Amino acid sequence: MDNRPKLEPKMSSSDFLNYYYLKDELVQFCKQYGLQPTGSKEDIVRRIAHYLDTGEKLSVSTRKKRSSHNREIDINTIIESGIVCSQTHRAFFEKNIGKGFSFNTQFQKWLKTNAGKTYGDAIDAYREIAAKKKAGKDDIGGQFEYNTYIRDFFQANKGKTLDDAIKCWKYKSRIPGHNRYEVSDLAVLHEERTE
Repeated sequence: MDNRPKLEPKMSSSDFLNYYYLKDELVQFCKQYGLQPTGSKEDIVRRIAHYLDTGEKLSVSTRKKRSSHNREIDINTIIESGIVCSQTHRAFFEKNIGKGFSFNTQFQKWLKTNAGKTYGDAIDAYREIAAKKKAGKDDIGGQFEYNTYIRDFFQANKGKTLDDAIKCWKYKSRIPGHNRYEVSDLAVLHEERTE
């Protein structure tokens, strides 16, 4: 049972933001109504909410990526503003961190928000992010609500199944409000067993 309102131009942005929609649904809406359908889910949500409030279709700035520069990087080099992760960067980090290095989302976000710090600081940040991830305490990006919900469900409910987690997620994503796990979500499992 889907209690969500239909995503359409006459919807208020507050109603829209109060429900969970899949990225595919948002992209389809954008294509149908002439909005830019590219970018992260968060970007698309912002664009749709603005459109629902104002009727205005935001244009997306398409800035050219800087060509990867070949300057030497060492641990004392300052992280440039607007960094674009290049093969030069990858080679530096693989040399200093190891072949297991990858430009994961959290690390890329750290690089983009820490211009002015050094590449030595970046190595420390990468190791800290990796340690948190290994301990299961990493931050999952805001656009990955489902992943965050499932992780939090299992942290709170040892012994429950993935099927239980998915049933609770489906319930949660169909009601108004936030999509974070709450103990009260388990009620859907109890209702199912009494039917």
